[in-house]
Amino acid sequence: MNKIITIAKREWQAFFDSLTAYIMLVLFLGFSGFFTWIFGADIFFVKQASLSVFFGVSYWTLFFFIPALTMRQFAEENKTGTIELLLTRPVSDWQVISGKFLATLFLIAFALALTLPYYITVANLGNMDHGATITGYIGLLLISAAYISIGLFASSLTNNQIVGFLLALAIGILFHFIFSLLSMSSGGALATIFDYLSISTRFDSLSRGVIDTGDLVFFFSLIFLALTATEAILQRNRI
Repeated sequence: MNKIITIAKREWQAFFDSLTAYIMLVLFLGFSGFFTWIFGADIFFVKQASLSVFFGVSYWTLFFFIPALTMRQFAEENKTGTIELLLTRPVSDWQVISGKFLATLFLIAFALALTLPYYITVANLGNMDHGATITGYIGLLLISAAYISIGLFASSLTNNQIVGFLLALAIGILFHFIFSLLSMSSGGALATIFDYLSISTRFDSLSRGVIDTGDLVFFFSLIFLALTATEAILQRNRI
């Protein structure tokens, strides 16, 4: 566990040393704040004590931001050869992957924590569904964890950051809305399968305040499979 934490700290520091973390935090808070409080379907326009607008904006913002955070995780190290130095140290592939995963997840969690003033402000505007708000935040963390695991897998496949970014987006699009579209255009058992694989369906349920065991199983299974696939790629590269 200590080795995972050490790698996570190394990656966390790398985010801030390269200004990536600062750019991500400023853009995320800027986008979410602008659309939540000022533009279009903002809270004052909707006239409801709810953060549904914020969750909707964050749902799409994180979809693009997370691939940008993960695209360099393995691609850059593959390109420079530093991944070979890292993997020759007394750490396992899984520890390396877990450290990078946790560092990115902590950064997303930190960004979401900075939006808690939104929650406090809206709660003072009227009767707020606190349960739905809490599960909404949980939903964003679960979606972020899923996208991070997908991004790490995509980054491990290449030594080009842009290719890693596009691969992560392509896989994300599949779960983000392709499965949802296939569900609506299919019928029977096939529609049920596609609907279950749709991240938007999972998030809609959580944002309404419903925590279903099936949703948790879906997210944890997707995260585990993506990280396991990443480990398989690293092991193949060792040969």
